[in-house]
Amino acid sequence: MIFALDTNVLAYVEGINGTEREAMARDLIEQLPLKFALIPAQALGELYNVLTGKAAWPREQARAAVLAWRDSFAPAPSTISALIDAVDLATDHRLSIWDSLMVAVAAENGCRVFLSEDLQEGFSWRGMTIVNPFATEQHPLLASLLKRTSDDV
Repeated sequence: MIFALDTNVLAYVEGINGTEREAMARDLIEQLPLKFALIPAQALGELYNVLTGKAAWPREQARAAVLAWRDSFAPAPSTISALIDAVDLATDHRLSIWDSLMVAVAAENGCRVFLSEDLQEGFSWRGMTIVNPFATEQHPLLASLLKRTSDDV
């Protein structure tokens, strides 16, 4: 099952939003079947902005973090068809255009799950479902992803 990671998951691993959230995000990354993960290019750009803005990291350090994520996961570029789908998503479902673009890119790349704390959990579009990996109650699709990892061991 292919899944995508939203910016907030990446930022939490980098220590944004406190040590408790960082530990939760690191634990999540360690449990996921990473060979099935992708990161929309948009998420990498947003991560750079978060790290240099909110976190006030030096630009060189933020660049190194973005490149490390790019090297560790399959990056998925934005396409014109994903952009048009994103405009439809933003119009029809009142999502931001940038969140819509990440959702569209993930769906275009065959993702079944989009892991995000910021979007509406359970929202489904084109066979892909938004799942909050930090929710108190674990979504069945996340449980299925984590089970696949433990079955591989």
